[in-house]
Amino acid sequence: MTSDPNSSSAGPVSLIATAAQAGQRVDRFVAERIGTISRSRVKTLIEEGRLTVDGRRIDEPAEPVRAGCVYCLDIPAPAPAAPRPQAIPFTVLYEDDDLIVLDKPAGLVVHPAPGNPDGTLVNALLAHCGPGFTGIGAEKRPGIVHRLDKDTSGVMVVAKTQLANDKLTQAFATRDLDRAYKALCWGQPSPASGEIEGAIGRDRRDRKRMALVAHGGKPALTYYRTLKSWQNSLALLECRLATGRTHQIRVHLASKGHPIVGDPLYLRRVPAAAKAIFPPLRHHLLDFPRQALHAFRLGFRHPRTGKTLCFETNLPEDMAGLIAEVQAQVNAR
Repeated sequence: MTSDPNSSSAGPVSLIATAAQAGQRVDRFVAERIGTISRSRVKTLIEEGRLTVDGRRIDEPAEPVRAGCVYCLDIPAPAPAAPRPQAIPFTVLYEDDDLIVLDKPAGLVVHPAPGNPDGTLVNALLAHCGPGFTGIGAEKRPGIVHRLDKDTSGVMVVAKTQLANDKLTQAFATRDLDRAYKALCWGQPSPASGEIEGAIGRDRRDRKRMALVAHGGKPALTYYRTLKSWQNSLALLECRLATGRTHQIRVHLASKGHPIVGDPLYLRRVPAAAKAIFPPLRHHLLDFPRQALHAFRLGFRHPRTGKTLCFETNLPEDMAGLIAEVQAQVNAR
């Protein structure tokens, strides 16, 4: 175990809280004691479940420090500072000097991180923009102002200049844009249109999952409407976000008993709605290799001109084919 609290190298760092430090926020305590890692970075690591107190994992950065307790922060190895360009194909919907709008395919990670050091959308964008790319900040890198999960497909906008980065970041923070998803879920939501509200935080039993939590989560609100349903077994929904939490649509739908088809995290058992669907379609639905979620619409004001831009994409082939198969079985009965 790392003994030097002033070391920010990868690995565990142990800290013992004194009586004088009791009561302060744990993220502030850890950042100040280590001294070479920012408080925001510490906060992120805590939310990822990388901090323990006397062996108990915690995920709330505001938790008060207790005197005499041993706090251990597991610092991961840093990702490469400068991602390298890689020729990875993606569909460009619109591009100018300030931004790129693209249709992200399922399976493509947005940003390099431990476990995905390359082969990401950032690597692809660096190759696409070429050596003349101005970039954001000190490094030549695209401005990722929002993200989609690896296996969620759909429309994204990426900033190419600092102006675009700042204004688009503000638009996403204030929800001053038009953003909609399509999700194929199990069952038939009732009512057919409505809203789902519930604070979302890290699942204490599984660090990869998010969950509705009574304490310590962030408020979340999802609006939905049913576009089409099949025999109370499946429904195609349009979902809109009033907030932007990690896995929000997936968590909210699962909390109401309507998990998204193929969701590897929030679909843990065969849903009752599957019983009404005959093989082999039932197996195709249960074996769908990703969450059937697609960000089909994104509208925003251009950061330089103020002109309203709106982009829509069709469902990707895997989702469209699955829905066609569902409709064909219904028509045949």
